[in-house]
Amino acid sequence: MDLQPVILCGGSGARLWPLSREQYPKQLLALTGENSLLQATALRITTQFKLDEGSVMPPMVVSNEHYRFITAEQLRQVGIASAPLILEPVGRNTAPALTLAALAVVENDADPVLLVMPADHVIVDEAMFQMAVTVGIAHAATGKLVTFGIPPTKAETAYGYIAVGEKLGEDSAHLIASFIEKPDLATAERYLADGGYLWNSGIFMMRASVWLDHIEMYRPDILSACSAAFFRRQLDNDFLRIDEDAFNDCPSESIDYAVMEKLPYGSSVVIPLLAQWSDVGSWDALWQVSEKDQDGNHLSGDVLTLASKSTLVLAQSRLVACVGVENLVVVETADAVLVSHRDSVQKVKDVVALLKIKQRSESDSHRKTYRPWGHYDSIDCGSRFQVKRLLINPGATLSLQMHHHRAEHWIVVRGTARVTCGEKVFLLSENESTYISLGQLHRLENPGMIALEIIEVQSGAYLGEDDIVRFEDKYGRNKVAAHPPKLIMAKSS
Repeated sequence: MDLQPVILCGGSGARLWPLSREQYPKQLLALTGENSLLQATALRITTQFKLDEGSVMPPMVVSNEHYRFITAEQLRQVGIASAPLILEPVGRNTAPALTLAALAVVENDADPVLLVMPADHVIVDEAMFQMAVTVGIAHAATGKLVTFGIPPTKAETAYGYIAVGEKLGEDSAHLIASFIEKPDLATAERYLADGGYLWNSGIFMMRASVWLDHIEMYRPDILSACSAAFFRRQLDNDFLRIDEDAFNDCPSESIDYAVMEKLPYGSSVVIPLLAQWSDVGSWDALWQVSEKDQDGNHLSGDVLTLASKSTLVLAQSRLVACVGVENLVVVETADAVLVSHRDSVQKVKDVVALLKIKQRSESDSHRKTYRPWGHYDSIDCGSRFQVKRLLINPGATLSLQMHHHRAEHWIVVRGTARVTCGEKVFLLSENESTYISLGQLHRLENPGMIALEIIEVQSGAYLGEDDIVRFEDKYGRNKVAAHPPKLIMAKSS
């Protein structure tokens, strides 16, 4: 039986602000090592994982439209050859995401076992995880729906629970007696003392056809909307674009609510997962699974501590010094600093909500913004000006574009740039510069083998990112015309 990994790469991770932002969520962050959580999830099932019979197929990733390019780039960086990324135009929770993946699988007349994994979990003991998956394959192949339960280590109220039923055969699998919503503290303490309950990990296994049969049985409205959206899909390079109008009509529902909680006894199986799992749902959860010094501190970046204990400190852009503090979370980024007691980190999402009410950009994006061609860092801004540092990857090209409200000065500080400015095309080397006037058609390319670094100074009445009119774009972003109007090309630098 072949195994098809399905990585669900949605969600915003608001409790991990200010590192996690809406346009750069926690699965794209390297929180516990060199690789991001997405990269670690993909590598966990594609490297050194062998089946006695069948093969492990390249992962299928269901992602968000907004961060599709960085998702694809992160997979490329670790050598993961995935199927085309399935892009959800809007978030509709995990049941529709899994349904889209299952529809893509069965279209090729295949019916492998799906291993459905959120992209933002931490699993420390990967050997134990692979052993549990091997047990799960055998049960999923027979038509069972399989999930993995985490033996609780404390009376946790932030997780759903699984009541364990009778044991199956000689392996570690049990039938599921029931799913239980997040309990209050007294109930969670009772579950911990009882020993017959597991945390719900949100990791599932089932054959593709079995999932489609069950979603049709219990939530035909979800299957209908997903089928219509998938039928009208478009393949755009490495992306499978789902029809937005049809998918907008899809109800938002989790795998648990849509199917798992409705199954009769005997249809579903839980396998205990003894692999040091965490959903990294808060800064305290990250502290729990991170390496610590002799004082119980986890420190990352340029950090100094004196007489401090049991504290998480992450510094990204400057020195952070902590003196005489205990049980704190301190997270510093280029544009925001979070200081919280570890007991209060669940309230970080309320900070994000307040930022949204105030229409602050810090809720959505970092100062450094990723694009398919590289990234830019907003160094400084003021009334009628903005300064950015652009890094353009070797061989990458920005769109052929113009701006209605701003002019731009470009200074090359590293590499060689090919510049289109009106009807002229020319090269700029290090320490050379050019000027793009307001309304001027232009494009920037990196023809070299090393990264191109540009300092861009924008000036004008309006400097927003929506003042970009694209005429040609290799990455399939919005274009307004097949050819630019002649009046734009008439002026050159």
